[in-house]
Amino acid sequence: MTGAEPLLHRRTITLTARQEDGDEISVEAELSDERPWAAPAAATVHRMVLAVRVRVTDMVVVAAEADMLTFPHAECPLIAPAFDGLVGLSVAAGYNRAIQERFRGVLGCSHLYELARVLGPAVVQAAMSANVRRRDAGEPANGPRATAGVLNSCHIWAPDGVGLRKLDAGWNPGTGPRPVPELHTFERP
Repeated sequence: MTGAEPLLHRRTITLTARQEDGDEISVEAELSDERPWAAPAAATVHRMVLAVRVRVTDMVVVAAEADMLTFPHAECPLIAPAFDGLVGLSVAAGYNRAIQERFRGVLGCSHLYELARVLGPAVVQAAMSANVRRRDAGEPANGPRATAGVLNSCHIWAPDGVGLRKLDAGWNPGTGPRPVPELHTFERP
């Protein structure tokens, strides 16, 4: 893989999160599939957007909207309303299983399903950012263990992992350098 080979395909997924009124955030995911070698009129094969609004207190989706801006078949947009089924789901425990049951395979669209899949972790990150922002502004914020919304998402956030141990030792998410220093830095002698 020298990079000199001609480009065949480019997929771009972009996620953007915003603070909404009250204790809600919105996250918009956009997927674009392009064929760089094709004529401009045929270069974009897919351009789809999935947006959700989430109540941060319980991480439940309160609104969802799917939109297909560019798609290969006239019938593709007919499946978009199925993604209203995100409403009521918690993006915490069980989210991946729930979206598989509702939207995977012939029950949905592989591209919108992919966006639903990446929305979950993005919502968790956005909620943590919103919490840090509130705390830094001197407003009431969830305690540091609210970061446990990422529990079981990787080896750091295993139930006995270093992430929770750092929180218990006094680490405040959103403060300090990146990467977050090792656990012994936060432990008291």
